[in-house]
Amino acid sequence: MPIARVHSNGSETGNVDDGPRSTAELRDWIQENLALPPDREARLLQAIDQVVGLQRQLVEESKHEAIRALSEGFANKMDRLQRQLSEKDVTVSNIARYFEDVVAELTEKSHRDPKTKLLNFDWFMERVESYLAVEQRVRWCGVGVVDITSFKWYNDTLGHALGDKIIEAVARILADQIRSEDFLAMDRGNEARDLHARFGGDEFAFLIPDLPGCAAAHEIANRFKRSVAAHDWTRDDPRLADRPVGVDVGIVCLRLGPVGERRGVARKLAAELIQRADKLMYDAKSQQSPHVHAAAVRVLHGELTDIPNAQTAMRECAARRRVTDPDKP
Repeated sequence: MPIARVHSNGSETGNVDDGPRSTAELRDWIQENLALPPDREARLLQAIDQVVGLQRQLVEESKHEAIRALSEGFANKMDRLQRQLSEKDVTVSNIARYFEDVVAELTEKSHRDPKTKLLNFDWFMERVESYLAVEQRVRWCGVGVVDITSFKWYNDTLGHALGDKIIEAVARILADQIRSEDFLAMDRGNEARDLHARFGGDEFAFLIPDLPGCAAAHEIANRFKRSVAAHDWTRDDPRLADRPVGVDVGIVCLRLGPVGERRGVARKLAAELIQRADKLMYDAKSQQSPHVHAAAVRVLHGELTDIPNAQTAMRECAARRRVTDPDKP
């Protein structure tokens, strides 16, 4: 049966089996359990103090050795790094530029959808909002929403791997065809500010800035829709020969008035443009329409207001195009 250790003050510190845990407890233990003559007890305690002191000295020396080794290793690494920098003639400006590039690359990746490399939804909306708040040229822009027709059927029937291929192919065609730096736009120079985004799933969005008129935005969206329909989908998968991929598109053309009318309500305008384009896209989808559904608006008293005449002009433009080239949808 374990026996509790009792100190001279009457307190119990634990069982004998536990053993002393400090120098003071060891002294008490010797006095209570060994019953040595005073001279021998004093010699034993002196020897214990010497051993403990030596151990402490060894620990301190080991710590100092470890710190010295770490310091020497760090110094050697710094010397090697300095030699490497000298050998490669890397200047401070080059290093700064390198880290700027790294930060820029990481920032860019955080703003893009990893599958399609298009902008993600949040960053796209920020860019649209920024554009509406600062663009000073009184011209037109187009905001559109795209959805792959019957995408769920492809995904469920032909497999998710093919579904991913379809999404990536549509994204490539979108980025290639939704451009405003061609003959449909004027005075763009080499500036490329067209924005394309993936909202997730099979839905995309785009912004076409600085257009000469609403008909131009409508034509660019139609060109994209035709390009998806004309794509050789059998190259992606032979099973698509019987059911080629198509897209439904809705686009809202905005007449940009003075920037002062937009700056304070840019976020609200950006959200409403996307909502209107989304509704137009779903109208086209529900009607199984072969055409892009479009609307024209302007900002009046901080709100988007329809421009009926512009919509009529767009319909007439589309009708003329169908007469000229009836094979095009």
